[in-house]
Amino acid sequence: MTKKKTPASATATEKSPVGSTATDAKTEFTPSQPDVEETPFEALASICSVLVVGLFILYFLAQNFVIPSGSMEDTLLVGDHLVVDRITLAPPAKWMPLVHYREPKRGDIVVFIKPVFQPGIDPTDADGKPQTMDLVKRLIGVPGDHIHLHDGIVYINGVAQPQPKDGRDMNSNPGESVYLDEFPTIVPALDPGATEEWAVEAPKNIVGGDLVVPDGKYFMMGDNRHNSLDSRYWGFVPRENIVGRPLFNYWSFKSDEAQYEQTGISNTVSWMAHVALHFFTDTRWSRTFHLVR
Repeated sequence: MTKKKTPASATATEKSPVGSTATDAKTEFTPSQPDVEETPFEALASICSVLVVGLFILYFLAQNFVIPSGSMEDTLLVGDHLVVDRITLAPPAKWMPLVHYREPKRGDIVVFIKPVFQPGIDPTDADGKPQTMDLVKRLIGVPGDHIHLHDGIVYINGVAQPQPKDGRDMNSNPGESVYLDEFPTIVPALDPGATEEWAVEAPKNIVGGDLVVPDGKYFMMGDNRHNSLDSRYWGFVPRENIVGRPLFNYWSFKSDEAQYEQTGISNTVSWMAHVALHFFTDTRWSRTFHLVR
């Protein structure tokens, strides 16, 4: 009697194929990682990081500016909200060597501190709090320029300049003061709108009927020249007073000058309600992201 051979497949163990290991025949499973929830502290830290970056950009690189008057119509309208570049016209900084800096040029639209408010020597209001006033105008004269106006036309170094592309027609306001159109033939001391400081300083810079812009100073005017309180009334703008240049208009809402002259919580709340109710109808959509030139 012979023994019956047991088939290889029936053995308790099987040999692994050549070149493979025992683990190859098994399916490996990687345990899933448990979901990690963000702690309140981490959420707060994230929000603070975003705020810090945002404040850095707004304070050092750009800022928001609202047009409160019609002195730059129709280039800029009352209610235009602008993003202002604070870097390009700033004094060069060693800690930002890759940034492009340049000096202000004739024709630039710039935001600046009104010269009666000197940096570091801010006047105070009725409550004793320091105050400043930011304005936006077009730079008409750079250091060394000879400027005068005749019949409302600006002459720089003896050459008549074209009227602002989007400005108001100078002949549309025949009743305006002759002082604006014949500057500086009529000296500031004869116009009640000019400051006392400018009435004293202007004659010192008049040569041959032209106003000569001194070193480190600039002469500003609004495109709407008959409705602009500018350098003709308060004088030259020091280089250090220049804040930056507007880049584009990110939002424009129909407003009037009187609105920006009102103060108080009740007026603020009332204006916010007005904006909420008329946001879609009174927003000037065609001016959204409009470049300032």
